[in-house]
Amino acid sequence: MCTAVTADGQARLLADGNQIPLLGLGVWQIPNGPDCVNAVRWALELGYRHIDTAQAYGNEESVGQGLQESGVPRDEVFITTKFHPGRKDPVAEVEGSLQRLGVDHVDLYIVHWPGGGPTWAWPGMERARELGHTRSIGVSNFGVAELQELLAVATVPAAVDQVQFSPYEYRKALLEACEQNGVALEAYSPLGHGRYVDSETAEQIAQRLGRTSAQVLLRWCIQRDLPFIAKSTHHERIAENAQVFDFTLSDEDVAQLDELDRTGGTDAALERKWWR
Repeated sequence: MCTAVTADGQARLLADGNQIPLLGLGVWQIPNGPDCVNAVRWALELGYRHIDTAQAYGNEESVGQGLQESGVPRDEVFITTKFHPGRKDPVAEVEGSLQRLGVDHVDLYIVHWPGGGPTWAWPGMERARELGHTRSIGVSNFGVAELQELLAVATVPAAVDQVQFSPYEYRKALLEACEQNGVALEAYSPLGHGRYVDSETAEQIAQRLGRTSAQVLLRWCIQRDLPFIAKSTHHERIAENAQVFDFTLSDEDVAQLDELDRTGGTDAALERKWWR
């Protein structure tokens, strides 16, 4: 099992030998069009090197356009997209994604949620990797039970499990199971769609450090070696969220943030599964 970050502290080493940048921009609920293009372009211009999209988001074309307009070379950017499990064939669907993105491969291809069960799509995911359509394969919204069921039958294990994760959703049992199985947990919604930036605990820590509460919450992920996906369409917020590598939370700070958990340290990925 490998849980180390790279020497520069900017990326996580995956069990399959690839690297995923800790800082990522998410584009969920950003419509295909100028807002999405601008967010991606701004993020890349500001130093982000990971963009996270999905077939279900309907904005892969804009992600590809933002990448092109940024001028950042393709081989410097880690692109994630996700298989929509309401569809049948992960290979056919990722081929469509590649066309929309305007790239010849993605770096990470994820089963978006365990719809229809956690294992049926995995042979197609492995095939997509064999064909060179993606470098790594993973899952999202898989709790421990789904993850164990998948790992029991997988030829190529999932490299990543992307789940809702923050001090308020500190899914400790799920994180521990991921680490024990060589799976990198990746945090989405680490700011609670903006709700958590008003956290009194985070604000107190931020004031002492001369930072913002959002930066404190994102730094909490970094100090656990967790890649995270932060979403914004505002240039100043995208910039702010990137300024998280030049300060450190104390052990006491981390412990105080841990206490915000509202999940009881669950092994579940979500409290409510919308796919059932």
